[in-house]
Amino acid sequence: MSEAAVEAPVEMSENAALRISEILKTEPEGSFLRIGVDGGGCSGFTYTYKIETARDDEDLVLDRDGALVLIDPVSLEFLRGCRIDFINNLMGRMFKIENPAATASCGCGSSFAV
Repeated sequence: MSEAAVEAPVEMSENAALRISEILKTEPEGSFLRIGVDGGGCSGFTYTYKIETARDDEDLVLDRDGALVLIDPVSLEFLRGCRIDFINNLMGRMFKIENPAATASCGCGSSFAV
């Protein structure tokens, strides 16, 4: 009997994984990108991005082709169902979080409301 594939609560695109891998190559060994949610921003909550080496046992670990992303349990409640992407367009190069739970967001996409 085979197990059904378990879908991750947060998806990381190939573009995001490639960019995260590039960034982590310049950081100390064992580093990862921590993505979180803080109160603030023009829409109520803002996404945070930090390079860290400390992990907590309760963190969600996303690993795509060696690109490591950690999300703490509180932030995960706001990020569940999201897709982390990296875009490169006329507006610039940036991580973009596609959040289906957001009811509003600012023009640059760095803050949101639920």
